[in-house]
Amino acid sequence: MLTDLEKKIIAMLQTDIPVVKRPFLEMAEQIGITEDEFLNVLKALDKRGMIRRFGATLKHQNSGFKANAMVAWKVDEDKVERTGNIMTTFREITHCYRRNPAPGWKYNLYTMVHASTEEECYATVKKISEAVQEDEYELLFSRQELKKTSMKYFED
Repeated sequence: MLTDLEKKIIAMLQTDIPVVKRPFLEMAEQIGITEDEFLNVLKALDKRGMIRRFGATLKHQNSGFKANAMVAWKVDEDKVERTGNIMTTFREITHCYRRNPAPGWKYNLYTMVHASTEEECYATVKKISEAVQEDEYELLFSRQELKKTSMKYFED
């Protein structure tokens, strides 16, 4: 069970964290508590496993990454973990997931590759393919972003 204060803090964390020197102070002030109280609740939530990580979302289109592709890979199940671990060492990869293949779709490992151009995506995927010795894959380029939001567990 979460307290009302914990729910308020989680709701605050679901929004954009202010880009200021002391973001948690600003957030704490918005809900009428001290920065220390805010941080103590965060630490307690972390200790209880309620908060696992903080992440930052970079709008890649505004930072020079104009092309991105989901790459669907067919990898033998006994090689998925090793292959995925190697793939994640490439800085161009931001996501790596193993999923069950769908009927008529043989791919079970997925990576998200970002680059300045589609040609660079292809070149990166070729390097990854050589590094993991896997050559059955499909690149699925993003053409339009329709929705990109974070989960909302509690509303204000």
